[in-house]
Amino acid sequence: MRVTGVIADLRVADIASAKSFYTDYLGLSVEEFDMGWVARYTSPDTGAHVQVLTRDATAPEDPVVSVKVDDVEAALDEARQLGYEIVHPLTTEPWGVRRFFVRAPDGNVFNIVQHRD
Repeated sequence: MRVTGVIADLRVADIASAKSFYTDYLGLSVEEFDMGWVARYTSPDTGAHVQVLTRDATAPEDPVVSVKVDDVEAALDEARQLGYEIVHPLTTEPWGVRRFFVRAPDGNVFNIVQHRD
């Protein structure tokens, strides 16, 4: 498995209310998507981005970070071999990603995700 990107997942009470802080103040003015419960904002100049979410719509817990990988099945196999708790099983989501959640030894939950090419 190779990590291809890391995105902070910040919990917010309301996506619409939070939007202006991230877009106007921080300048992350490109809204890559907004699914109502999760949205990603990106800087048009640098590509820096952040995701904000109210509550993950399909998983039992909310992640603190999303880690994009090139092989999600290999990442799951390795997590299992190392004895890490799988919080959310490998799932192909309706929006086209394959992902699972794993709990780090410190308790943080990571969304391990592979996007469609």
